[in-house]
Amino acid sequence: MRVVGGDLRGRRLIGPQDDGGMARLRPTSDRMREAIFNILAHGDYPALDDARVLDIFAGTGAMGIEALSRGAREATFIDNGREARDLLRQNTNSLGLKDRVRIMAVDIMRLTANTGAPFDIIFCDAPYGKGMTAPVLTMLAEGEWLTPDAVLVVETAADESLDLPPALHLANERRYGKGKIWLIRVADDATGDT
Repeated sequence: MRVVGGDLRGRRLIGPQDDGGMARLRPTSDRMREAIFNILAHGDYPALDDARVLDIFAGTGAMGIEALSRGAREATFIDNGREARDLLRQNTNSLGLKDRVRIMAVDIMRLTANTGAPFDIIFCDAPYGKGMTAPVLTMLAEGEWLTPDAVLVVETAADESLDLPPALHLANERRYGKGKIWLIRVADDATGDT
């Protein structure tokens, strides 16, 4: 597993071992990451340059690290797994990103409203088939986590459906092998303008 673009292109990321405890992690493949970042770069989405990034169910941190490599200002990683946080620390430290990241040991299903600045780009890769994605999207939409122009990049199993809260709308959907990528935006009428 490697960073596929930007200043850190080609640098190795430490991934999970195939020995029990770490097997629960399912890093986004290099190929899928490259496709996601190409869509973001060539579509009507917030620019990565100077973006604030949130990586939920972060695992190895590959998505947030990729964003940092491509110009994001800072990234916050959320994962309540000890193994995942250890990998996050190893990866961000070895790549010299320590001063641009925040790692939170929080159960995302119990996350409350954001008290800091909102995020421009949010990556969400919940465990497949567990029904966790929709409640997390509702919490993000209602909890001051999103800028008005934010994009949420959500990964699910290819056969999963997703009910979005009224404050969000689907901008794009792509299938990649066993996974599906949903690009989700803040609904125009959710900004409070009338």
